[in-house]
Amino acid sequence: MRIIVTGAGGRMGRNLVRAIADEGLELAGATERPGSGLLGRDAGELAGIDTLDTPIVEDLRQCPQADVLIDFTLPDSSLAHARFVAATGMRMVVGTTGFTASQLHEFKSILAGNAVVMAANFSIGVNLALGLIRRAAEVLDESYDAEVTEAHHKAKVDAPSGTALAMGRSVAEGRGVDFNEQAVYARHGHTGARESGNIGFSVIRAGDIVGEHTAMFAAAGERLEIRHVATDRMTFASGAVRAAKWLEHQPPGFHDMRDVLGVQ
Repeated sequence: MRIIVTGAGGRMGRNLVRAIADEGLELAGATERPGSGLLGRDAGELAGIDTLDTPIVEDLRQCPQADVLIDFTLPDSSLAHARFVAATGMRMVVGTTGFTASQLHEFKSILAGNAVVMAANFSIGVNLALGLIRRAAEVLDESYDAEVTEAHHKAKVDAPSGTALAMGRSVAEGRGVDFNEQAVYARHGHTGARESGNIGFSVIRAGDIVGEHTAMFAAAGERLEIRHVATDRMTFASGAVRAAKWLEHQPPGFHDMRDVLGVQ
């Protein structure tokens, strides 16, 4: 399998390059934004492994033909990358978060004819947690207040994180309610008492935190917390490469990481 990694010079991109090498797959191409000081560097060397003879370039059209593109960048960049994938018939693994509703609609329209795995989080543990959260929400009714807290490094640009939103949606799925009607993203000043049924979000941005997420169900006298802590980005990179391999025999369509793992 031949794989292209976009944003290969970033923290996640370097881990993806390492994960591809660990799996014995071929890094066919690696890109960075135009003007980056990393252009021309060998992607393997930059990732701290052996030289791969794959220089970082600024345009996907400079990359050799490949089977899968893995993209953990920003929404505008991901849209441009999706157009390239659609034009070349490749498959795509997408970990980008922060899409607006209109961007997400455009993204899915562009890739309607391609096989895609798109997930807020590629960690095996997180995806198991999403199933546990949905099950807990089926059992614990609205007398249990649902809150999602998350913490990430200070450079993360979107909030709440895609994983936190996925946790909130799992709560809504379990309770059979409209997520958009129940989600509460900000509390400040004299807010009044908490409304029953709300799904609240709290966000921390600090230091170099890789990712911490907790779904809390709290009622009078007890509290249940389902928590996931990531300490190394390789857990996400390894999951993304696993998704790329799984896509090899999949027809066109959108899938998530739970499909890859065979869990719901």
